Amino acid sequence: MRISFLVPVFNERSTVLEVLERVEALGLDRQIVVVDDGSTDGTGDVLRKWHAVHPDDVLLHQSNTGKGAALRAAIPHVDGDIVVIQDADLEYDPADVPDLIEPILRGAADVVYGSRLSGGRPQRAYLFWHLVGNRFLSLLTGILYNTTLSDMETGYKAFRSEVLRGLDLREDGFSIEPEITAKVCKKKLRVYQLPISYYGRTYEEGKKITWRDGFRAIWVLLRVRVGG
Repeated sequence: MRISFLVPVFNERSTVLEVLERVEALGLDRQIVVVDDGSTDGTGDVLRKWHAVHPDDVLLHQSNTGKGAALRAAIPHVDGDIVVIQDADLEYDPADVPDLIEPILRGAADVVYGSRLSGGRPQRAYLFWHLVGNRFLSLLTGILYNTTLSDMETGYKAFRSEVLRGLDLREDGFSIEPEITAKVCKKKLRVYQLPISYYGRTYEEGKKITWRDGFRAIWVLLRVRVGG
């Protein structure tokens, strides 16, 4: 099966090329769709040079609107059977992708979540309150949607491509993660999860998500549950 990697990027000049090279090194039949979300640090120049060498992949540029908007811009360009969301900051290692897509390849899953909170893979020890927030949001997701997902906010997700196209996504920022989770659960799709490595960054190292995004995530989970 062909794998489409959706790579939303904002100001990741120092890491995005290595991410793309690691995806390439997997040796999969793959498509890469990169969306530069209004970067101002030279990321756009790095991506244009990469695209000159890989013209068959897709490079899009937009004003800075957020991860969700970047993913929505990328989805119409998907030509693969399976879609993997791949962040550009090296917190998630493409070496985990073959395991991530395996339940879909065998026909058992519609969606697979890579869990940072289920143990078994390398995890950076840091940011206690960030961990508490993730566990709370996963607990709330379980209560609202009767699911056992251990890491609903994970950035590493794989989908059958027709599933992702059918989600009617609206959120622009990091709240795209709870929106995806809520709409996947509401559709009662076959969702699997497996442990992944997580090489988290501190805010000094470039991490962008904040506590404000946590409150937005709560709102999105509740909104989708009672409406859509």
